[in-house]
Amino acid sequence: MAKKDEAQQTPEMTAPGFDPAGFLKETREELDKVVWPSRQQLISESLAVLLMVILSASLIYLVDNFFNWGAGKVFGP
Repeated sequence: MAKKDEAQQTPEMTAPGFDPAGFLKETREELDKVVWPSRQQLISESLAVLLMVILSASLIYLVDNFFNWGAGKVFGP
Protein backbone atom coordinates (compact mmCIF):
# COMPACT_ATOMS: atom_id res chain seq x y z
CA MET A 1 0.00 0.00 0.00
CA ALA A 2 2.90 2.37 0.67
CA LYS A 3 3.92 2.42 -2.98
CA LYS A 4 0.38 3.26 -4.06
CA ASP A 5 0.25 6.18 -1.60
CA GLU A 6 3.61 7.47 -2.86
CA ALA A 7 2.43 7.28 -6.47
CA GLN A 8 -0.65 9.32 -5.64
CA GLN A 9 1.42 12.12 -4.10
CA THR A 10 3.72 12.80 -7.04
CA PRO A 11 3.72 16.44 -8.15
CA GLU A 12 2.87 15.43 -11.71
CA MET A 13 -0.46 14.00 -10.64
CA THR A 14 -1.42 16.69 -8.11
CA ALA A 15 -0.31 19.78 -10.06
CA PRO A 16 -3.30 21.60 -11.54
CA GLY A 17 -3.37 22.65 -15.18
CA PHE A 18 -1.43 21.61 -18.23
CA ASP A 19 2.33 22.02 -18.66
CA PRO A 20 3.09 22.30 -22.41
CA ALA A 21 6.88 22.23 -21.90
CA GLY A 22 6.65 19.07 -19.77
CA PHE A 23 4.30 17.49 -22.29
CA LEU A 24 6.72 18.15 -25.16
CA LYS A 25 9.65 16.83 -23.11
CA GLU A 26 7.82 13.62 -22.24
CA THR A 27 6.65 13.23 -25.84
CA ARG A 28 10.23 13.54 -27.06
CA GLU A 29 11.38 10.94 -24.50
CA GLU A 30 8.69 8.49 -25.68
CA LEU A 31 9.54 9.05 -29.36
CA ASP A 32 13.20 8.29 -28.58
CA LYS A 33 12.07 4.83 -27.38
CA VAL A 34 10.37 3.99 -30.69
CA VAL A 35 12.15 1.45 -32.89
CA TRP A 36 11.69 2.81 -36.39
CA PRO A 37 11.68 0.37 -39.34
CA SER A 38 14.46 0.40 -41.90
CA ARG A 39 13.76 1.77 -45.36
CA GLN A 40 13.78 -1.74 -46.86
CA GLN A 41 11.42 -3.06 -44.18
CA LEU A 42 9.08 -0.10 -44.69
CA ILE A 43 8.95 -0.66 -48.46
CA SER A 44 8.45 -4.42 -48.28
CA GLU A 45 5.72 -4.24 -45.62
CA SER A 46 3.96 -1.41 -47.47
CA LEU A 47 3.96 -3.49 -50.65
CA ALA A 48 2.58 -6.47 -48.72
CA VAL A 49 -0.25 -4.33 -47.36
CA LEU A 50 -1.04 -2.92 -50.82
CA LEU A 51 -1.04 -6.42 -52.32
CA MET A 52 -3.45 -7.70 -49.64
CA VAL A 53 -5.76 -4.70 -50.13
CA ILE A 54 -5.81 -5.26 -53.91
CA LEU A 55 -6.46 -8.99 -53.49
CA SER A 56 -9.23 -8.40 -50.93
CA ALA A 57 -10.89 -5.73 -53.08
CA SER A 58 -10.71 -7.99 -56.14
CA LEU A 59 -12.28 -10.89 -54.26
CA ILE A 60 -15.09 -8.68 -52.95
CA TYR A 61 -15.66 -7.33 -56.47
CA LEU A 62 -15.86 -10.83 -57.96
CA VAL A 63 -18.22 -12.12 -55.26
CA ASP A 64 -20.42 -9.04 -55.65
CA ASN A 65 -20.60 -9.54 -59.41
CA PHE A 66 -21.42 -13.24 -58.95
CA PHE A 67 -24.31 -12.47 -56.59
CA ASN A 68 -25.49 -9.67 -58.89
CA TRP A 69 -25.52 -12.12 -61.81
CA GLY A 70 -27.33 -14.73 -59.71
CA ALA A 71 -29.93 -12.20 -58.53
CA GLY A 72 -30.45 -11.16 -62.15
CA LYS A 73 -31.13 -14.78 -63.12
CA VAL A 74 -33.56 -15.33 -60.23
CA PHE A 75 -35.37 -11.96 -60.15
CA GLY A 76 -34.60 -10.60 -63.63
CA PRO A 77 -36.98 -10.22 -66.56
